[in-house]
Amino acid sequence: MIDATDRQIVHAMQVDGRAPFSRVAGVLGVSEQTVARRWRRLRADGVVRVLGLATPAATEPSWHIRVRVQPAAAGAVAEALARRPEVSWVSITAGGAEITCSTRPRTPRQRDALLLDRLPRTVQVIDLTAFSVLHAYVGGEYEWTGFEDPLTDDQLAALRPAPAPTPTSPLALDPEDELLFAALATDGRLSYAELAGVTGWSESRVARRVEALRAAGALYFDLEIANELLGHPVSAMLWLGVAPADISHVGESLARQPETGFTAVVTGPVNLMVAVICRDTAHLYRFLTEQVGALPVRTMETSTVLRRVKQAGSRMDGPRLTDPEPPPARGR
Repeated sequence: MIDATDRQIVHAMQVDGRAPFSRVAGVLGVSEQTVARRWRRLRADGVVRVLGLATPAATEPSWHIRVRVQPAAAGAVAEALARRPEVSWVSITAGGAEITCSTRPRTPRQRDALLLDRLPRTVQVIDLTAFSVLHAYVGGEYEWTGFEDPLTDDQLAALRPAPAPTPTSPLALDPEDELLFAALATDGRLSYAELAGVTGWSESRVARRVEALRAAGALYFDLEIANELLGHPVSAMLWLGVAPADISHVGESLARQPETGFTAVVTGPVNLMVAVICRDTAHLYRFLTEQVGALPVRTMETSTVLRRVKQAGSRMDGPRLTDPEPPPARGR
């Protein structure tokens, strides 16, 4: 059973995914052993895990794709997309007739292979629409925080990491960073010793690089949650049309709502995409009418998620999170 302490530990890790168990314990008023034991159980049961991810600005532009398929083929097409390493999210939506996926191609060639070659030639695909992400609201205050037992403002302030010094010059990603990012994408709480074993670097070099990447805005830590297990089984994708002058205001406003897990400004027939996670359909209705309805939104299309096939690079097994294959350690 997941209780209030479990939920507060999850909330604490959303504030700082690499927070020491001792700091979380001090804020929650429990022992460090309790936090460590419960976190390990939550992690092992597939409820939650921390991911270290490259921010969209630090990589090739990411894309969100809506693929209309023959309903009988939705599962097979979704599974095929989930097997592609550059595809990080795959959901079956719209009554099983549509697949929504997110891809972060490493090269233009990899992007074109999916958008211009593989998907258009798949006979089960009726049509597709691709949206390039111009700006994404990720990490920190933009995380989903629809907890039943949220932390207080004082607790949140005590957990927030100290602001990193602003770099004096832009930070260029090094090809050697790929192993570091790959390791953190499987478990953002890997110790510096474990990361050193993967990269072949010294612990001190790993620590400096992680902090430099965070300070430069190239790396952030995201919490991946099986929301169904926390009592929030209803997910939906919103596609919003907003006047250009209102994009920033609407995007920022929705990204800060506790129900939103992801918000992005995109190209295409709409200009905002929002992923929403709710307790039930009545909760989703209130969010649409009260939160979205209070903003200058011109058009809205809502598509409920039937099944998540892949989430943040991990295959889904029901509501559980299944880890991807860990990166090989250097020298093996």
